[in-house]
Amino acid sequence: MTTPEPGPSQPDAPTPPPRRGKGVSHGHGVNRAEFRAQVNATRSDFERQVQASKADFDRQVQATRAHLDATNERIEARTGRNLILAILIGLVLGLTMLFSLILIKEIFLIFALVVVGFTAFELAQALRHAGLNVPRIPVIVSACAVVPAAFLWGAAGQWLATLGGIALIGLWRLALLAWPAHRADARAVGRDVSAGILIQVYVVFLASFAVLLVGKDGGEWWTLAFLCLVIAADTGAYASGLSFGKHPMAPSISPKKTWEGFIGAGVVVMIAGVLLAVYMLQQPWWFGLIFGAVILVSATFGDLAESLIKRDLGIKDMSSWLPGHGGFLDRLDSILPSAGAAYTLYLIFA
Repeated sequence: MTTPEPGPSQPDAPTPPPRRGKGVSHGHGVNRAEFRAQVNATRSDFERQVQASKADFDRQVQATRAHLDATNERIEARTGRNLILAILIGLVLGLTMLFSLILIKEIFLIFALVVVGFTAFELAQALRHAGLNVPRIPVIVSACAVVPAAFLWGAAGQWLATLGGIALIGLWRLALLAWPAHRADARAVGRDVSAGILIQVYVVFLASFAVLLVGKDGGEWWTLAFLCLVIAADTGAYASGLSFGKHPMAPSISPKKTWEGFIGAGVVVMIAGVLLAVYMLQQPWWFGLIFGAVILVSATFGDLAESLIKRDLGIKDMSSWLPGHGGFLDRLDSILPSAGAAYTLYLIFA
């Protein structure tokens, strides 16, 4: 057998490229699809985490709200008032009073005029609901006259305007007898006039001592100091009575006022009195003890006096104008006699 001679070498044929069939992609296409899948997966995970976090936050908010509502209900059942609303309204009134006292005394005059006018009208309304025909127009006119008279002309203006207001209320009630709807026997008319005099003396006359005090040299700081002590007494009595109160002070007048609350108020007021005397009034520290003791007694007396009036009238609050507090008189009950006490201390020591 003969072996064939090798011929010239033939070049290798090129390898054909692979066909692109269905389901087969370039590398770039694979990377792009995987990237989209990862983005979608990440987005889904993020959305699930956001929804879970939102659900947890909503549950925490609802649980906190329920806890606050339950706590507020327990406090309201114990004290008879909405604590949150009481704090908010107290802050608004306190900041308004503070702004008017420190900056311009005349602003405090307007503030006092509005508060005293509303308080006098409020008590007149409560007495009318109790069956007393108290004339409201002269009550408001008298209240609006005494406050500026005390500020402009001092004690003389205060007394003259108060006596003039009492005369106006009495004459107005007598003039109403000309109308058949307002006719009554002498005893009933005497009760109506006495109720009007009560408003003039208890609300207007006592409140005007604060205006008298503001009109004195440096009196705005004394007014601010005694108001701070009244707030301290009320806060101390509220906190200690709520926490430790077991022995009623005057159960027939105010069942919720306790001796433990009174003691707690005394501790807070004494400390506050010393601090205010030294740093605000430039008085010796022992004057702070006197100041605190006097305001403690006057504030407690004012609170009990208003509770007695409400008990006689058969009402819980004087009105509902200040949610969480009741009415204006419910907030001024401790301040009214304390204003006269603070003015007396100013005359003696300042």
